[in-house]
This record gives sequence, C-alpha cells and structure tokens, in this order.
Amino acid sequence: MASGIIEHEGIVSRVEGDRVYVKITSQSACGACKAREACGLAEAQEKIVEVTTPGAQQHYTAGESVTVGVRRSAGAVAVILAYVGALAVLLGALAAAVAALGWSEGRSALAALAAVGVYYCVLWLFRHKIEHTIHFSITKNY
Repeated sequence: MASGIIEHEGIVSRVEGDRVYVKITSQSACGACKAREACGLAEAQEKIVEVTTPGAQQHYTAGESVTVGVRRSAGAVAVILAYVGALAVLLGALAAAVAALGWSEGRSALAALAAVGVYYCVLWLFRHKIEHTIHFSITKNY
C-alpha cells in the first residue's frame, strides 16, 4: 500500500453507468482483535462507496473483489470539515453569545448547538462541490 493512499478492500454491489458502488466493511480499532467475539465491543459497519470511473460497466460486475483508495489528504480535509470546523463554530458561537451578547450559559449553549446545526446544513448544501474534491480510485483484486 502506498503511504499517501488509504485503501480498503470491498465487493462491488452494483454498477450503474460510470459509477461503481462498492461495499466495504469499516472496522473500529478493536474490530481486528482476536478476542472481539468474547468482548462484544467490536464495531464493524458496512458502507457503500460510490466510485466514478469511465467504462465502469465494461470493467466491473457485481460480486467482484476490488480495492478502493483515496488520498490521505482527502481524508484529512473530510475530518477538518466534519469535526474541526464544527468544533470551531461551536466554540466561537458559545464565546460570542456569552462574552459579546451577555447571554446566560443555557441560552448560549442552545445558540452554539443551533450554530453547529446551521454549519452542517451549509456543508450539506455544498456537498456536490465538496464531493468533487475527494476522488476515489478502484482496482480489481485478482
């Protein structure tokens, strides 16, 4: 695996036009532990990744084993948008409500939560623009 790429193995669930839908299993850190069945805390989630690739219908079929990759920098951008941005909005709104507006802590907390909700709505509105900055690659496993 290349150091600049995050890769996951998966199975093609379906192909539509130039899009390949790949089912991958995302595991938590304890998901690979040998004692996970006894522990009961292991988390494994199935996710569908949409990969746009030219000639998808000619090259891929449902049930094939593939590897999906994404640049590490794209993963970092996603983390920044999803978590760091939301935290900055939360803290900024809370500080502004308490210090600048002089609101009570309860009212300020509700305003900060509402600001985070607005932040996620704005991200949702720009999802198609954000989508184009994160490119997945796909290769067959032989």
